[in-house]
Amino acid sequence: MMSTAFVVAGSQFTLTAPYAAAAEITADEARAIAKEATIFGFPLVDNYRVQHSYFVDKGGPEYKADWNTLVNNARVYTPDDKAIQTPNSDTPYSYVGADLRAEPLVFTVPEIDSGRYYSLQFIDLYTFNFAYVGNRATGNEAGDYLLAGPEWKGETPAGIKDIIRCETEFAFILYRTQLFGPDDIDNVKKIQEGYAVQTLSRFLGEPAPEAAPIVQFLPPLTPDQQKTSPKFFEQLSFILQFCPTHPSEVEIKERFAKLGIGTGKPFDVTTLKPEIVDALSAGMADAWAEFKQFKETELDTGKRSSGDSFGTREHLAGHYIDRMSGAVLGIYGNSKDEAMYPAYFVDDGKKPLTGNAQYTLRLASGELPPVNAFWSLTLYELPSSLLSANDLNRYLINSAMLPDLRKDEDGGVTVYIQHQSPGKDKEANWLPAPAGPFFMAMRLYWPKPEALDGRWKAPALVRSV
Repeated sequence: MMSTAFVVAGSQFTLTAPYAAAAEITADEARAIAKEATIFGFPLVDNYRVQHSYFVDKGGPEYKADWNTLVNNARVYTPDDKAIQTPNSDTPYSYVGADLRAEPLVFTVPEIDSGRYYSLQFIDLYTFNFAYVGNRATGNEAGDYLLAGPEWKGETPAGIKDIIRCETEFAFILYRTQLFGPDDIDNVKKIQEGYAVQTLSRFLGEPAPEAAPIVQFLPPLTPDQQKTSPKFFEQLSFILQFCPTHPSEVEIKERFAKLGIGTGKPFDVTTLKPEIVDALSAGMADAWAEFKQFKETELDTGKRSSGDSFGTREHLAGHYIDRMSGAVLGIYGNSKDEAMYPAYFVDDGKKPLTGNAQYTLRLASGELPPVNAFWSLTLYELPSSLLSANDLNRYLINSAMLPDLRKDEDGGVTVYIQHQSPGKDKEANWLPAPAGPFFMAMRLYWPKPEALDGRWKAPALVRSV
């Protein structure tokens, strides 16, 4: 049950009355602000849902560990993993939910073979990718990196290779360690054993500072509630208290404050007038209608790509609909220098993908995805955007599988995407599809310049039947 109060930063607030301005706002104003706040805030609210399931909900099926604790997952994702939409199934994950309010954390990485991809992706509450450690970003040498929150003003301690600064008080660090095949899992486990996380005080051998106040986290909304429930704005307002206002967002935060969002006081939808509550719902619907139009006209047509949806604050530059689309279609996607995600939502005839049809994807000899690390093609069923269960337990085709794939006469590879088997002689190249709708994402980890600048194009998905 949702608590009627929450404790944070040493103060207790009780949900009693709406923010003063909200009582004076018109329904039209409320609707416009609700639309803007939905587009702006969906990534924060959905990120909160995942973080709550991983680091707060100790009785839940997706719980990993407490805050500031490293968790290694020595396996790849399967259809049983349901917290994160469009997960990759190439790299076993490790995770840290970082609470940076009391003091920084020190992240230790071991020396890793240069032929194996690994990365630590640092994600703030906005879902900006604000830093990386790994092959591409920092190399393969061992090192200690300090992650500091917005209030830390200390000096660089001895032995620290770099200071990584986060603008929000909580962060999510997502590790990826490449797995070359089932018989490689023990090697991945050894690498994961070399990862470590500790507080700065422990790293220095000093007494710990005073603990941060306990946070009574709100129960997260379900994915369906995030799209329709006005409680979305209660959740967003709660999250924003951990996000100091960036200079570029003073005006948008002031507009949100007119509705009572992000004021430092609790937002309680039950205290609002019925016409304002109706306006909130209408504004949410407006936001999702804009997302639908954006997807159809910009993403499905290739005018915009995943490279426009993930990255630093500076890279996204206030394009909140791009950030929203990234969270909806594949939250925690990498910045384009780290990975690219050509997606297949439609076939060569511009028709949505379905298991009732049959498709081929031809990777011609000499035209494989250009990467410094590896590539993969992963299938997701709709509307869940999760991996699709099948008898082969095969959810992707990737570069590590090339030696076992059937080659065409020219040395290229043809991948068969369909619900039923394409025949025993072709099953090595079969990517099973569900009976209903689906989409696919190609991943290019550490893409080469010809992928980044557009000289290489993802091959067409051809409908054969």
